[in-house]
Amino acid sequence: MRWTLKPKPDQNKVKHLQEVLHVDETIADLLVQRGIETYDEAKAFFRPSLSHLHDPFLMKDMDKAVERIEKAIANKENILVYGDYDVDGTTAVALMSTYLKTKHQLVYTYIPNRYDEGYGVSKKGIHFALENDFTLIIALDCGIKAIDKVAYAKSLGIDFIICDHHRPGEKIPEAEAVLDPKREDCEYPYKELCGCGVGFKLIQALAQKDGETAEDLIQYLDLVATAIGADIVPIDGENRVLAYFGLHVINTNPRPGIKAIIDQVEKQELTITDVVFIIAPRINAAGRMEHGNFAVALLADEEYEEAKEHAVAIDAYNLERRATDKEITEAALQQIVELNEQDRITTVVYGEDWHKGVIGIVASRLTETYYRPTLVFTKSGGKLSASARSVRDFDVYNALEACSEYIEQFGGHKYAAGLTLKEKNYEAFKKAFEDVVSKTIDRNLLTPEIKIDKQIELKDITPKFYRILKQFAPYGPSNMTPVFMTENLKDTGNGKCVGADKTHLRFTASQPDSDSFVGIGFGMGDKFDLISYKKPFKAVYSIDENEWRGNVSLQLKLRDIKP
Repeated sequence: MRWTLKPKPDQNKVKHLQEVLHVDETIADLLVQRGIETYDEAKAFFRPSLSHLHDPFLMKDMDKAVERIEKAIANKENILVYGDYDVDGTTAVALMSTYLKTKHQLVYTYIPNRYDEGYGVSKKGIHFALENDFTLIIALDCGIKAIDKVAYAKSLGIDFIICDHHRPGEKIPEAEAVLDPKREDCEYPYKELCGCGVGFKLIQALAQKDGETAEDLIQYLDLVATAIGADIVPIDGENRVLAYFGLHVINTNPRPGIKAIIDQVEKQELTITDVVFIIAPRINAAGRMEHGNFAVALLADEEYEEAKEHAVAIDAYNLERRATDKEITEAALQQIVELNEQDRITTVVYGEDWHKGVIGIVASRLTETYYRPTLVFTKSGGKLSASARSVRDFDVYNALEACSEYIEQFGGHKYAAGLTLKEKNYEAFKKAFEDVVSKTIDRNLLTPEIKIDKQIELKDITPKFYRILKQFAPYGPSNMTPVFMTENLKDTGNGKCVGADKTHLRFTASQPDSDSFVGIGFGMGDKFDLISYKKPFKAVYSIDENEWRGNVSLQLKLRDIKP
């Protein structure tokens, strides 16, 4: 692991915040690192407010989208709410459909089949709309590149409203309205909304026209927070406000579907991390193993007992998904060894029968193992489909764009993307991808990096310090959990390997003139020798609370230790 200590922020700004906020230097440092430099900015950060949300009509085409939906409601048209099969898409469909049904009964949902139709707007979906007399499709978390499909629908008398957050291509679909803050001609102040977030801005605009405010839409924010966490978008600006209030809804009054998931794991208070690792995988499992419709049904359920039944079925899909992803990960790792590709700059593997629903997870697992840009391919509908994952600070989307001559279709983000290509192009693509990445990646990026916010001493960790630190949450990209480094630590002599297979490390760290703190390092049992016999060591960690038999204490959650 590379340890990188972040540069010291401007000390004049730090001192100013210390004075106006009455906080210590470390807290002020952390704020300035996050771009918070004034009292008002700090107040907005620590006390998010729905009044901080931008006017939805600042988004290009928002007025057109609202006008078309109002026309559909007035003319009693059938509206089809269409979305991707992942968490962002299914939460967005549940959000839009349940909101529109409060104003209009002729609202239905459509999630494409991952295996039959693939990602995004499909001709099968358009034919479904035609056969069932839908004249308006609202596409969420997809559609920005569906130029031909939108034109085809238009020729059949079906209008589209697109709510997307992916990067547009050179052309924008000729839909009734295209809501995407990443459009070059869109001046919306915040660019990093997820697909469900863009959907929320549309219902906010509709509500605004009816004299309502964002306060009247709080009940929908559990869906938005779930999508923000699952889609790993930055948790700053507008996303931070939506995640903050959405988490509050999840923890106090979640919709029946989300409550049914939480009840399965008996978790008291969920963080964004819990949303990512508890709620999101279960919602995703439906689209991965069976069909995204099951997720939408769960999220749209109005009765708890019905939601409970859906949650049990979805939990079974999740267990199946876990077993499948483990099996394929092992096969992929074996393939890398058999082909002697451990020393490549990229990982590209292919299994004809690998389950398409889990190749994204497998790509993430392989990235964790070899830490390099990774693609996992499987066969689907006569072509090869892949999920791509990247390492921090390397744009895999741009790398795929440079190999586009071999690709049929691709889309996604800097760190995660999907693509299809003809089987005959696989080897040529694999070579081209390796060449492009080799020429463009900084070799340092191929070693996992821990970014350290600040070096501190154990005596700096006080209850007051932690109370303020807790208010930095919710955490995520652009506002990561603060990470600290402390040198000259010694174990008090109680250090040991713990866990059923002794793979975790637990010790009590001490420094002169300071309270001692328990440190826990998951998967770090092999580093026991570094702390044994009271040898001095340094550690990188975050701080959290440990509850044991009713007692709550602060502990160091280790990221790494070195002599």
